Amino acid sequence: MSLRRHINRLRSFLKDDIRREVDFSATDQNRGLPPPPIEKPCPADARRVDLPAAGSWTGLRPVDLSAAIRDRESCRSYTGAPLALDELAFLLWATQGIRRRLNAGTALRTVPSAGARHALETYLCVMNVTGLKAGVYRFLPLENQLLHVGGGDALPDRLTAATLGQSFAGRAAAVFVWTAVPYRMEWRYGAAAHKVIALDAGHVCQNLYLVCRAIGAGTCAIAAYDQPAMDRLIGVDGVDEFAIYLAPVGKV
Repeated sequence: MSLRRHINRLRSFLKDDIRREVDFSATDQNRGLPPPPIEKPCPADARRVDLPAAGSWTGLRPVDLSAAIRDRESCRSYTGAPLALDELAFLLWATQGIRRRLNAGTALRTVPSAGARHALETYLCVMNVTGLKAGVYRFLPLENQLLHVGGGDALPDRLTAATLGQSFAGRAAAVFVWTAVPYRMEWRYGAAAHKVIALDAGHVCQNLYLVCRAIGAGTCAIAAYDQPAMDRLIGVDGVDEFAIYLAPVGKV
């Protein structure tokens, strides 16, 4: 389902269905169909990069939670210093890391999600991360790895164009791009899925804002972008999976 269809179904749900109970008996879960997988599969011979294990990261600053919430702000200016691989791994864990796998289709993560469905995938447009070649990667939370998706040629310019001229995206060390895989949520919630997918994206990005402080970095959420261009940039079809939110990260 494309983002436009997703938004239209969300509008319909909020306008009409919110006044009546959703018929969950008609969902694929209640029909006895197996849940979709926790993460997209990838070829066994694909190029992957191992990430530092949770808890092994170095260089993180102790940050008081109340201060992080009080001082939270959007940052569009970055120093140009690189992110360390430990720092990137920490941000990925804090936004989509898996705490415990419950079964083949369900896991508990570091962010909330309706019914623990977690319909988001995390892509990274990497431009300045120590130990990583520039390019597009997808986070594999089950394996704690990055899957190489595409090259980094002219990546800053392509990001600026895809974000409608927001050049700070191209000056970041890395850009987090979250995609929605709607069926993961539709399997349980049917039409109501389109509301909670949007809520889930907000949960994830707020975690990113707060934990950036621990690595001396900042971020700024972006929801204004050229949908087809962003989908092409990260290599998704724009139908069964599409970009829904993004956030550049850089040292401040």
